[in-house]
Amino acid sequence: MRYIGLVAVAIIALLGAAVYMSLGTYNQTSIETTTTSQVTTTTTTTTTATSTSLSQEEIDAILFMREEEKLARDVYLTLYDMWGLQIFSNIADSEQKHMDSVLTLINNYGLEDPAVDEIGVFTNPEIQELYNQLIERGSQSLEEALLVGALIEEKDIIDINNYLEITNNSDIITVFENLKTGSIHHLKAFTSTYESMTGETYQPQLLSVEEYQQLIQTSGPGRGPAYP
Repeated sequence: MRYIGLVAVAIIALLGAAVYMSLGTYNQTSIETTTTSQVTTTTTTTTTATSTSLSQEEIDAILFMREEEKLARDVYLTLYDMWGLQIFSNIADSEQKHMDSVLTLINNYGLEDPAVDEIGVFTNPEIQELYNQLIERGSQSLEEALLVGALIEEKDIIDINNYLEITNNSDIITVFENLKTGSIHHLKAFTSTYESMTGETYQPQLLSVEEYQQLIQTSGPGRGPAYP
């Protein structure tokens, strides 16, 4: 009888251990499932916030600047083919980098890229019309081509300033401020080349004289074989 009692105790102990292990496994599985569910929910929420955190004005600004930078690149490539002046090729390379910067914003915020691969073709009809006008003007003479380059950079600066006033998004501000700095350097490069070639003082076409002088005097040299 004592032997049978010992066997019964052993069986009860084994059953208790099995139940404990089963409960532990269940609890661990439950914790893992809950944790996975929480991570999934957090990831989904982050993705949604990224794609919906821009105002329509900010979206319009990004899409417009993508094509305006393409306008600059395409005009400079075309004028380089016409006149063979190296400044157009150098700054066209810089404009491609500007286009890429804006494309990063487009991709990060899940927007549809309006830019097409073909040179001189634009989705925005306003930019398309401007491109046609600038090419017509720039084809008249090399001096006019340099003035077209300066006009584009003045317009870039004005547009960027206007867009910076409607956003507090740090991503947009960083990219647009960099675009503005590049445009100031490009403007100085075009105007200094124009003045050297013609012996005439450049007169701003869109900026006021005061705005132009302030940009020229405070932004550094902005000349050389490559441009930011």
